[in-house]
Amino acid sequence: MKPLLRWLVLVLGAALALQLFFVARIAMMAVVAPQSTAFQRSEAWRIWHEKGSLRWSQQWVPYEQISDQLKRAVIASEDDGYSSHDGVDWEALEKAWTKNSRAQEQAAKRAAALASSKNQNTRAPKIIGGSTITQQLAKNLLLSGERTLLRKGQELVLTMLLERLLDKRRILEIYLNNVEWGEGVFGAQAAAEHYFHKSAARLTAFEAARLAVMLPRPKYFEKLPNSGYLSSRAGTITARMAEARLP
Repeated sequence: MKPLLRWLVLVLGAALALQLFFVARIAMMAVVAPQSTAFQRSEAWRIWHEKGSLRWSQQWVPYEQISDQLKRAVIASEDDGYSSHDGVDWEALEKAWTKNSRAQEQAAKRAAALASSKNQNTRAPKIIGGSTITQQLAKNLLLSGERTLLRKGQELVLTMLLERLLDKRRILEIYLNNVEWGEGVFGAQAAAEHYFHKSAARLTAFEAARLAVMLPRPKYFEKLPNSGYLSSRAGTITARMAEARLP
């Protein structure tokens, strides 16, 4: 029993040390802007490995130098309850879980039906997200992109830490300065310059809405700037922006 007990103590100690490391990192972000995120480092390695060069654009700008239009657009598009929830929108998470479970069941049935005909053109089920802005930041800042229950559990812990150690305004500031808006394009300033040749402070309502709509699939929409869906959805988000509450 002693070796097993020693092993359990070591595992628990390592887990505790990791959580304390996360606490220290997040606490520092109250005054020090993060230099990079786990997702950005992963993307930099991927781009360099695949293309042999690195096209990278990112510039931190203070909260006040990011257009309120963009803040409202991102909240309206990604997380309309951002200013009021505690980091997790449990209702949205439950709805997403239910929809994803149904989609996976339907995909399994299609795969079984096509297997008998030896048709290999099966589509993967579309995964619907229920993550808040804080959850997205927690995942991109410190975690890998793998989809496991353990990683999701750590994401929830980090979400709670972000909400306890930072205020809503700081969380949104870090998010907008680090979120991906295209291949090698990170943050509001880089996105505004890349797509509209202006600063993040000068974005119009419709420009901000277009950027917000891109967030779930930025590299996809970067290649389809004239997408009808992008324009239509941006119009919808523009109409909803007045109701978005800023922190």
